[in-house]
Amino acid sequence: MTPPHPASTADAGPAGTGPAPFSVLMPLWRRDQPDRLELALRTATLEQELRPDLLILTVDGPLPVPLEEVVQRVERGEFGPAMVLRHDDHRGVAPALQDGLESSPHDLVARADADDICRPERFAVQIPHMDVAGLDLLGSSMREFSDRLPPGDGPLRTRPLEHEAIARYLPHHSPFHHPTVVLRRSVALAVGGYRDLPLLEDYWLWERMLLGGARMGNLPQVLVDYRVDEQLFARRGGWRLLTSDVQLQRRMLLDRLNTPGGFLRNLVLRAGYRLAPGWVRRIGYRRFVERGGVPEAQS
Repeated sequence: MTPPHPASTADAGPAGTGPAPFSVLMPLWRRDQPDRLELALRTATLEQELRPDLLILTVDGPLPVPLEEVVQRVERGEFGPAMVLRHDDHRGVAPALQDGLESSPHDLVARADADDICRPERFAVQIPHMDVAGLDLLGSSMREFSDRLPPGDGPLRTRPLEHEAIARYLPHHSPFHHPTVVLRRSVALAVGGYRDLPLLEDYWLWERMLLGGARMGNLPQVLVDYRVDEQLFARRGGWRLLTSDVQLQRRMLLDRLNTPGGFLRNLVLRAGYRLAPGWVRRIGYRRFVERGGVPEAQS
């Protein structure tokens, strides 16, 4: 990893009084698209009612020229105070996120993806709520959108709101939408942070944070618009992801978050979901996954 490139510190977030300082952590790799990246960056920084004190953009491997041009604008400070972490080789999202988490100078870290849209009120709502509610991990609802479906009109995705409901839900399904979360860096790092588990690295972190005593919550408001493309449900299938399912379910069984019966039930459901054709997986997600059947893998 090459040293981080700090950008301009102009227009930094609130200091001294008011909400706690926070970083926004966004991973990037060669298959992201420049126009979507620019929109994601703008909505997570310049258009926020409460702007982040630092944007951490972690670049996972070499980029094509159009993406590199956007990254250079980040380095110049066009999106506010920023740190760019570069890696010579593509290593995967878990190492990229872990590097960003370890590099943040602020304990509060908000996740954002390079193709989603943060609503303007997101951080003004979430950041103060972390301290008011005494939370270590906070997510929100989100709505899907696509090139054919404008933001605000897509299906709604929700999760349990209170800590106790989240703890009951976690053995069956990921209780957070990863692109919506704000977490405490110190608590996440205390349990090992992001570890490599293909497409389920976030779910594994939530499990370890719960076992580590973290207080968790979700807000009912839609604070992120989540991009759904034609390949989304194809990426959620296959043997590689089923292998990750088996590993995580075994871990939760050993950690006594699930029973042997629940373990077997979850594996059967996941095997059917992961190995089904993409169009079947899309229908199954709408009808069953949001009700607690199998875990969502973030794209």
